[in-house]
Amino acid sequence: ICSFIPTSSDLQCSGGSCNPQLGDLMVGRVAQLSASSTCGLNGPQNYCIIGYLEKCFTCDSRLPYNHYGNPNSHRIQNVITTFDPDRKMKWWQSENGVHQVSIRLDLETVFQFSHLVLTFKSFRPAAMLVERSKDFGRSWKVFRYFAEDCSLNFPSVSDQPANNIDDIICDSRYSGSEPSTDGEVVLKALDPIFEIENPYAANIQDLITLTNIRVNFTRLFTLGDTLLSRKRRNPQEKYYYALYNMVVRGSCFCHGHASQCTPVDPRRGDVFTQTGMVHGRCLCQHNTAGENCERCQDFHHDSPWRPGGENTDDICRRCNCHGHTDSCHFDVARFDATGGVSGGVCDDCHHGRMGPQCEQCRPFLYQDPQRAVDDPHACIPCDCNPAGSQGGGLCDPLSGQCFCKENVDGQHCDRCKHGFFNLRQDDSAGCQGFWGLGNSRFRCSPCDCDIGGAHSSTCSLEDGQCHCLPNMVSRRCSDPAPGYFLPPLDYFLYEAELAGGSPSLSFQPIRCSVSLMFVCILQQGSISLDPGHALQIIPRKRTADQPISWTGLGLVRVLDGAGLRFTVDNLPLSMDYQLVIRYEPEVRINGVGAGAGPGPASDSGSGPGPGPSPGPGFSPGDLDSFHRFRCIGLAAELSPQESLSEVCEGLIKSMSARINNGAVLCRCNIVGSLGPSCSKLGGFCECKPNVIGHCCDTCAPLTFGFGPDGCKPCECEPLGSVSELCDQVRGQCACRSEVTGRRCDRCQTGFWGFPFCRPCECNGLSEVCDEETGECLNCREHTTGPQCDRCVEGYYGNHVSGQTCQPCLCPDIHSSGRFFAISCHHDPQSLSLVCDCREGHTGPRCDRCSSGLYGNLALLGTRCEVCPCNNNIDPDDRDACDSVTGECLRCLHNTMGPQCQDCKPGYYGYALDQDCKECSCDRRGTKVTQCPLGSPCFCDSRTGQCPCRTGVVGVLCDECEDGYWNLDGASGCQPCRCDSANSFSNICDKVTGQCPCRPEFGGRQCDECGENHFGNPDLQCISCDCNMEGTERPSCDPETGECMCRIGVTGIFCDECAPGYDSAFPACKECHPCNALWAENVTDVQRATQRMRTFIPRTNDELQPGDSPHWQWMLEMHSKLDGLSNLTGLSPPKVEKAEKLCMVFDLRQVTDHKPVVIKHQKISHVSSYKDLELLEEIQKLHKAFMLDEKRVRKASKALEDSMDTRQEVKLKLRTCSKGDLSSYLLMQICGEPGQEDCSGCGGALCDLDLGKRKCGGPKCDGIVPVSQKASEMAERAKDKLTTLPSRLQVSMNKAGLQWFDTKDQAKELQDRINNNIDSFEREKNKTKELIQRVKDYLMDEMVPPEDIEKLARAVLDIQLPRSPDQIRSMINDINNLLSNATNFQDNLKNLEEHAKNAQDLLQKAQDIRSTKDKLDEIETKLMNRQPEDLQDKIEALKKKTELNQETAGEAQETAESALNNSTDTEKVRLLTVRQTTEREIDY
Repeated sequence: ICSFIPTSSDLQCSGGSCNPQLGDLMVGRVAQLSASSTCGLNGPQNYCIIGYLEKCFTCDSRLPYNHYGNPNSHRIQNVITTFDPDRKMKWWQSENGVHQVSIRLDLETVFQFSHLVLTFKSFRPAAMLVERSKDFGRSWKVFRYFAEDCSLNFPSVSDQPANNIDDIICDSRYSGSEPSTDGEVVLKALDPIFEIENPYAANIQDLITLTNIRVNFTRLFTLGDTLLSRKRRNPQEKYYYALYNMVVRGSCFCHGHASQCTPVDPRRGDVFTQTGMVHGRCLCQHNTAGENCERCQDFHHDSPWRPGGENTDDICRRCNCHGHTDSCHFDVARFDATGGVSGGVCDDCHHGRMGPQCEQCRPFLYQDPQRAVDDPHACIPCDCNPAGSQGGGLCDPLSGQCFCKENVDGQHCDRCKHGFFNLRQDDSAGCQGFWGLGNSRFRCSPCDCDIGGAHSSTCSLEDGQCHCLPNMVSRRCSDPAPGYFLPPLDYFLYEAELAGGSPSLSFQPIRCSVSLMFVCILQQGSISLDPGHALQIIPRKRTADQPISWTGLGLVRVLDGAGLRFTVDNLPLSMDYQLVIRYEPEVRINGVGAGAGPGPASDSGSGPGPGPSPGPGFSPGDLDSFHRFRCIGLAAELSPQESLSEVCEGLIKSMSARINNGAVLCRCNIVGSLGPSCSKLGGFCECKPNVIGHCCDTCAPLTFGFGPDGCKPCECEPLGSVSELCDQVRGQCACRSEVTGRRCDRCQTGFWGFPFCRPCECNGLSEVCDEETGECLNCREHTTGPQCDRCVEGYYGNHVSGQTCQPCLCPDIHSSGRFFAISCHHDPQSLSLVCDCREGHTGPRCDRCSSGLYGNLALLGTRCEVCPCNNNIDPDDRDACDSVTGECLRCLHNTMGPQCQDCKPGYYGYALDQDCKECSCDRRGTKVTQCPLGSPCFCDSRTGQCPCRTGVVGVLCDECEDGYWNLDGASGCQPCRCDSANSFSNICDKVTGQCPCRPEFGGRQCDECGENHFGNPDLQCISCDCNMEGTERPSCDPETGECMCRIGVTGIFCDECAPGYDSAFPACKECHPCNALWAENVTDVQRATQRMRTFIPRTNDELQPGDSPHWQWMLEMHSKLDGLSNLTGLSPPKVEKAEKLCMVFDLRQVTDHKPVVIKHQKISHVSSYKDLELLEEIQKLHKAFMLDEKRVRKASKALEDSMDTRQEVKLKLRTCSKGDLSSYLLMQICGEPGQEDCSGCGGALCDLDLGKRKCGGPKCDGIVPVSQKASEMAERAKDKLTTLPSRLQVSMNKAGLQWFDTKDQAKELQDRINNNIDSFEREKNKTKELIQRVKDYLMDEMVPPEDIEKLARAVLDIQLPRSPDQIRSMINDINNLLSNATNFQDNLKNLEEHAKNAQDLLQKAQDIRSTKDKLDEIETKLMNRQPEDLQDKIEALKKKTELNQETAGEAQETAESALNNSTDTEKVRLLTVRQTTEREIDY
């Protein structure tokens, strides 16, 4: 067997999170893969392929696929990806014409899913969907829909791109008709376009985890001929689903806590798993456990579980229980309360421990201060006296101090406080006050000492306390001390189970370590438990519903002729005893009553008791009560529910105290009892579950494992054990032969099939097999199999027939590193070795690589690998790649390169996906050198970007970029060249080249005036204002601006109909031809009328008194001429009347200076005088008119000259650069070239409201703004000069008043300063004098310390800051103190005589000298008038003065050096005085 066992280094996750490698979940799961429809399962079935000539074949899937024996089988397992050379020869295929088909993969546990790839042999489905399940197929969720027409097949599903990563959409990319074969459908669990912040979020985990995946094909792709009826062949035979490969990529799901996985069912064994199979059970790291590492390991709950991340050190920390338990759990509340430090809570603490970390002792126990917390014996009993303590025996868990009653004292609350006596349990205070003469209602009280618990009947005269036997307490000595008890009369109990049998039986009774304890444990060599013996132990199991009528383990069955031998050697006192034997009849159901049977069953109640006499010292009354109440032997006759009478209990307690010389220690086992105390009479401890014995020190029958939690049931397996009893220490049951285990619940090694254990059949090659299946394990001699009946991989032979397993040489042995076979066998015909080569190897000895693979198999450790040609070669072509180096030689799919990794020149795409497509460049926009005629164009091999000409863009170079147009040009796109000033941008129409012109400009490049505009486009284009409905194109002359009216329209702006046309503008329909004749006559009349009106003055239309009749006639004529001027508007009657008018002037005669001839006789009545007068007036007017006309002609000539000049200027301006002249003029005038939007300094193009224009601005330097600024400045200066005298006068007045006020204030301030200076000088002198006196005083070596202390106290009494008067008073007090001091000058004269005193005072003088320096600083502060600092310095002086007395003792050492130079002491003093004088001079 060759297997891989991962080492610890392989399993460790480097860094933080780790995940297993991805693999194909299909591999190794043939039995878990199914399809709802498969062709040929029930027999051969025909199918056809679509083509020019339809070919038909047979599908027969009754047997699995075999290349040689059954190549027409198309079962579902064929889709599992292999690397066989004939993998394209096998596929899965559904039945013909079935639309609804599903493929399902069932996994054995939860896996992490990555992506799905389906490779079809047939057309891809027209519609399909993929589903997943996380609960082993009970419920399903859709991953994604796929359809060629989503709205038809899945109308309720969106076909738009997903907005979120978990959106369910319909994808149409994988359902087209092309390709007809080898088409793929790809589904990724997580779309890579979305960024994933937390991979363990609920919605992400829902997408990537599954237990089942199902692919549902819902609609076949057909060509529409399925509805036609054909006689020869059913069209349905052409349509089916056929699938080459189905890849489900994924890995085992480990929450980031494992990098390796093993099989979910370990009993299968890795020997039979297929290479490359992805297993599902994680080999968890980071202290995690579970199939998917979804929880913490046992005893690793101190921090919570969470998925793997960057830091995994804080996941599932080990609990700290101080070694008192091996179980814990995580508590969220504790984790939050500790601030995330610890969340583990220990379970079932042993050794009397409790608390989250077993750090505390349980109630009734306390921590031994001499032992560590992790010591199993560190918790010891409180041992509190129940009579004097409170809380039922509780004590402080650290100190062990019991909680005493009010009048009780002591560590164990076992004595009365001073002044109290009579400790009693029923007393709430514990003890009573003084007892005796004078303190009682009776003058004297009887001692009443207990005859059994006291040494004698006498007691203390003061408090009545009797003299008690050991361990007896209370005033009468009638009660045992706390932790002690009085044994009953039948205390000396001897169990029949531990007795000796007949002389042939050897028996040694086992007792407790104390003489008055019971036999506790059943040991080897005692009476048998097996039936058939004369003496047999019958265990009794205690139940809640059955009364307990026995003691110990149970009873002993004694047959006729047999006996029991009891050895009694521990009686404490020689006296009369009675023998009591307890037994039960054999056959009573509950074990208590009488009945027939083979013999009596003796109970554990055999033992002596005291005789009828209570013993010496008992009174006759006691003896009478003892017999009258039948106290003798009564305890043996009581049931557990009964109790002794009060009289008997007292007598028995007294007798027990006398017999045992006091009370006996309880000795309750700390492990098996609930507390340290026991019953006062009998000493029964309160035991834990399944624990028995007075001491609570042994397990009850059918239990074991004596410990802090009591005892556990044996639970022996009846089918494998011979008895219900088990070893009380280990719990081992008595097993049948060939059975083992603590409970006798499994077969021994070498056997299997419990409870009918049979030997393993392994042909002598193994002694171990699987306990349930009998399959042999750990086979020797290179064998394997259920019975070690075949050779392991790399060996051949048959041990069953006597042929040992020999190594396969393919071409070398299995462990050589050059073994390339799966197995081998011996061919009996050729008598040669036949190797079954691994995938990718071929040859008789598997020493060559298959087609499409390479490798140098002559080297150790090498193997055949797929040629790195990125699936761009024919794997069946042996010459497609080099068989040794792997270099690709025959690349397919338009690829090239040593690994077929690049597209060939002229192709682009992703060669690794076989997606190299021919470049589709547009030759019009592609560079000629990169797109030669007769050959494909060259483009970018990855993106397909073609090399574009200048001005051409697009992947295919098929459009002009912005600023270019005319892709069809000879050299590609041409620049737009839009006029920068007259266009909005340089982006023109890419077909016509038209630039986006501003409103008044036109032309393709916007370099001309636009429609309905005229002028020079370089200067300004002016609107013609022509009515566009009445003009032709162009609408006006581009140079003069004259509107060019269309036919039938007239007017300056072409906005009215011409004569001869209907007046409804803009239609202006032509009138009837007869209108032309009438219009011509009317027009002549109108013109003559207008001319005549100019000859007739018309100053006033109203007649005045005195006007001549001729004037009246002229007015009437004037009115009639007005009527003629509007001849066409008259009514027909008026027109007829006007036709009769005879007076018509010959206007040509007037213009030729000829006399006007009136041809009608009706004017003959006008007087010649008036006519001549009027005629003269008309001639004058005509003359004036002629002069005006002459001036007009001159003006017209000037206008024509101006137009000529304008044309010449225009031609000259065209020779200049655009905008230079206008910009220069505008810069000189306005300060900046004009802008239409009036930004900056404005200009000619800036039109404001009311016809105004903007020129100039705040920051403009043209002629106009400069002149405006100068004018504004002059106006402002004028205004300021006007108001200047008045403002100067006001300022002078204010200044004069302020000068006088300032002068007065300055004079007043000077006086105050002078006064303060005088006062300050006086105070300064006084202060200097004071400081000098203080310094002299402190420098005096003869001043006693007492005087220095007085001075210091006076300084300390100063409270600063104070008023000047208070400071003066303080200085006076100091002066008074100094005046009372001893004059040190007198003492200096005797300096030589007191040399010894200098030893003590020299050091003090040096200390005072430092104090002097402090005073110097204080003086400086006072000179600066800073009392605050003075207070601080005085405080320092106070502290220094207090230290003077302490330093006096240290002066001796320093003064010794001064003793030798005592003559120089005077020099030191003089030097000190000189230094002081120098400082004073400085002041």
